[in-house]
Amino acid sequence: MFDAKIRPLIDPPLNAIGARLAKAGITANMLTFAGLAIGLGGAVAIAFGQFAIGFALILANRLLDGLDGAIARVNGPTQLGGYFDIVADFAFYVSIPVGFGIVNAANTMAALVLTASFVLTGVSFLAFAVIAAQRGEETAAHGKKSFFYSAGLAEGTETVLVLSVMALFPAYFVPLAYGFAALCVLTVFQRSAQALVQFKG
Repeated sequence: MFDAKIRPLIDPPLNAIGARLAKAGITANMLTFAGLAIGLGGAVAIAFGQFAIGFALILANRLLDGLDGAIARVNGPTQLGGYFDIVADFAFYVSIPVGFGIVNAANTMAALVLTASFVLTGVSFLAFAVIAAQRGEETAAHGKKSFFYSAGLAEGTETVLVLSVMALFPAYFVPLAYGFAALCVLTVFQRSAQALVQFKG
């Protein structure tokens, strides 16, 4: 929901850093995999009750995710890079609820529901992208991407915000998880309605 609005604010500094990293020989895929390792480390930290470390690693993961895109804009996005990026994103997203489910058995049901909602949102996102690509449709609302990026109520900005709040206030994980899961489901309905209009013909 907010991704397109904050992009004009965060892209200039990210692009400047990305240009320097690209000049130094750092590739987008290097940062994608480094970010994935750090993000999964955040989930492990949460699973062991180290919430402050988990929060720091969540933020570090998102920073590297932004920088891999900045490097890709310098060198030119690739289909393989786009594949790695989306797989790494969703692997990170689902790992955090798993960490909360491990650290406290009382979180298990909410963690399962949130993980399921992430999977459902991801399926709708990728299915939309596949069909849009087959139809030759493009959008630049979220910057230049290697695939069609369909907007929704629950996007990257909202997801990282909620995951960060969970890490900062772990006692509120259950209501936050159910609330965001509901927003994810609404996003699926929203995207499905968009598909009905956009893919009608």
